[in-house]
Amino acid sequence: MKKHIFFTLVLLISGLARADLVIEIDKGSRAAIPVAVVPFANESGQPLAEDIGQIVTEDLKRSGDIEPLDRTKMLSIPSKAEEIYFRDWGLLGQRYLLVGGVQYDAPSQVYKVRYELYNVQSQQRVLGKVLSGKSEKLRDMGHAVADAVYEAVTGIRGVFSTRIAYVTLEKSGTKNIYRLEVADADGRRSTELLKRSMPIISPAWSPDGKKLAYVSFESQRPAIYVQDTITGTRTQVTSFKGLNSAPTWSPDGTKLAVTLSKDGNAELYVLDLRNNSLKRLTNHWAIDTEASWSPDGRTIAFTSDRGGGPQIYLMDASGGSPRRLTFEGRYNSRPRFSVDGKKVYYVHQRDGSFNVASLDLESGQDQILTQTEMDESPSVAPNGSMIIYATQKNGKGVLAVVGVNSGSKYTLPAQFGDVREPAWSPYISR
Repeated sequence: MKKHIFFTLVLLISGLARADLVIEIDKGSRAAIPVAVVPFANESGQPLAEDIGQIVTEDLKRSGDIEPLDRTKMLSIPSKAEEIYFRDWGLLGQRYLLVGGVQYDAPSQVYKVRYELYNVQSQQRVLGKVLSGKSEKLRDMGHAVADAVYEAVTGIRGVFSTRIAYVTLEKSGTKNIYRLEVADADGRRSTELLKRSMPIISPAWSPDGKKLAYVSFESQRPAIYVQDTITGTRTQVTSFKGLNSAPTWSPDGTKLAVTLSKDGNAELYVLDLRNNSLKRLTNHWAIDTEASWSPDGRTIAFTSDRGGGPQIYLMDASGGSPRRLTFEGRYNSRPRFSVDGKKVYYVHQRDGSFNVASLDLESGQDQILTQTEMDESPSVAPNGSMIIYATQKNGKGVLAVVGVNSGSKYTLPAQFGDVREPAWSPYISR
């Protein structure tokens, strides 16, 4: 298992048919806040393509910080303030109540989603708004409602309107078909960005959420590409001899930190996308790879075996002498900074298992966040509350999400086959 994750060059996955990912909630949080999400009234006069209330319920439940009330336990189905009997919701133990409705304007073909959130104890309205959009935007509006409710209840910005990228592999006879997919954060509405017969690995979102950098082996050797997720336009940005791997974006979106072996050994370089200039950061006999920029762009964490085995190191983004961060265990790799830059998340081997762990950069305290045996490729949600990673479940490769503070967990398996290499997008303007 020495090279598990560390070189990030080969995807050990098999047999996937294209489909949306399916959510399976494995563990909730005992501290979750009870919120009743009442089914939204259909005031449109026609069948709706999406159940807004159900979208909001599923989003909030996945967070682990909120526990929506089961619809079958509701004593009434109000959609407006004058229909609410707060005493009933208090008896059901609810702290917040969300009601709303969906209207339709035939001439403009625009749907209007109205929602209001109430504090059950004070009986005061916490927030309310009307969203508008075409039929294809109904699901987006549902995610937007969930984001607003989550922030109002927890004080943390929601991530339900963000997206995830991941890689799949389908077996077709004796051939492999690799796909780079992008989907909503809940795994729905998947879109294929790239299909190749050779491996695709290491997708990384640009800070504006409009592009993906990744490694493709389509020319029989690894090369790094940047692709626009809307237009599909892509550009090959490296094609050096040897390794071209592990791209990550600088916080300002102008540079990529990459691993290249063009000079004989795997070293870290910074590629300036504005002028294609290349700057070497490390110069050591060891393998240096898997760079991660700090949120302020001043430092880079990376994996190196210069100490005899894979460990996490920290260095100035302009170069210089690295400082070792991890000392517990013989294998630590794939560092990713927390949103506030105070922690680093990484893959840690302990007792034969590979788990996602966190390291507090000030105190040096580490913590194991996952409990399965083959966890890899952690990626942090843009609000910092959750981490998506790849793991195994029932002998199948799946994506999983763990709450950083709540400890809640859910998985995102495909209906068939395996998925790997997740990357959580930043906030995206739509």
